[in-house]
Amino acid sequence: MGFHRRRPLREALRDRPRKHSGHDRNAGGARLSLPWAETIHKVRRTDTVRVTGTVENIVGLSIEVRGLSASVGSVCRIDIGRSRLPVMGEVIGFRSGRALVMPYQTLTGIAPGQKVAVVSNRLTVPADECLLGRVLDGLGRPLDDGPPLDRVNERIVIARPPRALQRRRITEPFVTGVRSMDALVSVARGQRMGIFAGSGVGKSVLLGMLARNAASDVNVVALIGERGREVREFIERDLGPEGLARSVVIVVTSDENAVLRVKGAETAMTIAEYFRDRGSNVLFMMDSITRYAMALREIGLAIGEPPTTKGYTPSVFAALPRLCERAGWTEENSITAFLTVLIEGDDENDPVGDAMRSILDGHVMLSRDLARQGQYPAIDVLGSVSRLRDAVVDDTVLAAGIKVMRWLKALEENRDLINIGAYVAGSDPLVDAALAKQDALRAFLCQDVANATDWQGALSDVMALASE
Repeated sequence: MGFHRRRPLREALRDRPRKHSGHDRNAGGARLSLPWAETIHKVRRTDTVRVTGTVENIVGLSIEVRGLSASVGSVCRIDIGRSRLPVMGEVIGFRSGRALVMPYQTLTGIAPGQKVAVVSNRLTVPADECLLGRVLDGLGRPLDDGPPLDRVNERIVIARPPRALQRRRITEPFVTGVRSMDALVSVARGQRMGIFAGSGVGKSVLLGMLARNAASDVNVVALIGERGREVREFIERDLGPEGLARSVVIVVTSDENAVLRVKGAETAMTIAEYFRDRGSNVLFMMDSITRYAMALREIGLAIGEPPTTKGYTPSVFAALPRLCERAGWTEENSITAFLTVLIEGDDENDPVGDAMRSILDGHVMLSRDLARQGQYPAIDVLGSVSRLRDAVVDDTVLAAGIKVMRWLKALEENRDLINIGAYVAGSDPLVDAALAKQDALRAFLCQDVANATDWQGALSDVMALASE
């Protein structure tokens, strides 16, 4: 984590170029020029007055600070005693002339009258090649046993998405290595996809397959609001050494404060943007954007926003597209994004799910019923859609995919009749054809987590299945 700290006035004046008299000349006798632009730049960056305030009250998870003149997003330090480390936090809003600060840590040790100082007006995080293979927290600090991240490049976590006319058209396929996705829910480079599922249906397993098998140069994985137990399992089992070697993992567990969960998602996207700008084909994965929305809801309620559907505040639905739009193409390179959406109680009409469908370029639906039947990955291809599939596969593959989908739909609609033996062969030619293909369809949709398929192989498999 880094901050843009302003220099004290005394230091800036000390380092300013000395003023030369009219008699000062260089070895050639020419009068010396004064680098006034540099001096003016230093003075403008100088913080002549240290901005401080005092803790007045704690309401819920936020701290009311009197006398603090700071903007939203400013990073603050709360001094809680000489023998204890200060508490860092961020300005999230204002109420009755007081600044509302939400700490990155717990509220333990904070008391009325303690001094609050503005450290920086913007948060920065490390962004460098040395991050590959590392596990970081929501502020970009190492969580693993690797070396410290000293003297690396830094980026501001809040960035604007690429402008609409600065984005390349999407025409290239993105190879996921998952056969059913590549063949029937084809994804393009720079596309933003949602993975919709209830809890325990295999989201982490699918993300691990993507991280290991997808045709990307760099993976950035954001685990936001996850259980602490699951983090190590995902890194060691699902991601594995091969996936971790070309990945950066940002971890903010469910017990962390809401503002840190929000910063974790923004930090991950900032690091992904760095690698994209360096020329890499980046795969961004986030589990889950629902918990990111929940953290935004906590912050919104803390500053007094009115709750709407399921308690979500209006700022939540403004922040979701801002984060998602940062992915995609620039004029040179791309970030392909997979964002998991946790469907509470398997309710497909969850407000976050509804919002994400309108923001994203498609979604992959994971089915609890298919998981119970032993199909892994449990992708419900009938409920999944890719809005850019037509741009990356030809008409022959599209026709084969439609044929396979019709068979799957016929089996689903007549499943009860088939299971109780009430279906009479010959009643429906489409159902008869689907029954004849039932085993082949199941074999096509199932895939071992350790296996990867190539793009042409997946397309050939679906065309062969449709032509038999």
